[in-house]
Amino acid sequence: MFDTKPYDREFFDETNGGRYAIKYFDSMLTRETATLSRGFEVVIPFVNDDLSKETLEKLKDEGVRLIALRCAGFNNVDLKAARELGITVVRVPAYSPHAVAEAAFAMLLTLDRKLQHAYVRTREFNFSLNGLVGFDLYGKTVGVIGSGKIGRCFIDIAKGFGMRVLAYDPFPQEIENVEWPGLDGLFQESDIISLHCPLTRDTLHIIDRDSIALMKRGVVIINTSRGALIRSDDLLEGLKSKRIGGAALDVYEEESEVFFSDNSELGIDDDILARLISMPNVLVTGHQAYLTREALKNIADDTLKNIDAYLDGKPQNVVNQAS
Repeated sequence: MFDTKPYDREFFDETNGGRYAIKYFDSMLTRETATLSRGFEVVIPFVNDDLSKETLEKLKDEGVRLIALRCAGFNNVDLKAARELGITVVRVPAYSPHAVAEAAFAMLLTLDRKLQHAYVRTREFNFSLNGLVGFDLYGKTVGVIGSGKIGRCFIDIAKGFGMRVLAYDPFPQEIENVEWPGLDGLFQESDIISLHCPLTRDTLHIIDRDSIALMKRGVVIINTSRGALIRSDDLLEGLKSKRIGGAALDVYEEESEVFFSDNSELGIDDDILARLISMPNVLVTGHQAYLTREALKNIADDTLKNIDAYLDGKPQNVVNQAS
């Protein structure tokens, strides 16, 4: 199991109960670290691990037959290469949609009401309210891109705030009190846009210079899905020009070299991310939207059930069946 933290080990140890011999590695899975899988039939990678063709070939050489992703996304996997190499890939499709949807709204509220700035001020006994004016969510129009399980949870929360909800999905469905104006219509009408879709060829940079040009001036963008849904340099330009009024980002396009590690002493070399973090109307968290006890338990439970099913000859949650 690669790219593990203490909380991963806690929940996997509790769920596993000793039935599998799990070796935990702090390091991410890459073409260089793939040799650590020698002697194991299964590897359990995470969202930013490198599962390119080169890495998969090395895993195959070490005897790996199953990749059990402990996440929902699989854009980091070369599925064609995995199939050709005879490696089955499975995933955890929905560990806790409530965790991510609730975090997205927590980020929205924090950004809107400037709670992060208020917290810092009061820690220094500064109780001035200057510069802390926000806006009501009630009556605002929120555009939700992606109406899967997380998107549906987000929509339910938005309705509770009395918001008008627009949605876009390649496969629209009937949802009470939700409008489907098309993607351009969503961009044009939304006060807030929240991303809840997977990263695919069609959704790569769904937020870019062209889509930002369609948006209302002062729009707020929330991303708790995948960083590459947003073209980062275009987002930065939109913020600088005031076309975008604020952004709450739990994910980032080039996060794999930065997130999930302590960079407080070394700093970061990514100039765009550093600039985004420095902006008062941007909130960045380190891919923690999923991080609840319920989600971690579900991830461990479902990952191990996926391994059970594969070894029983009845694989489930398969992303790409091996040839």
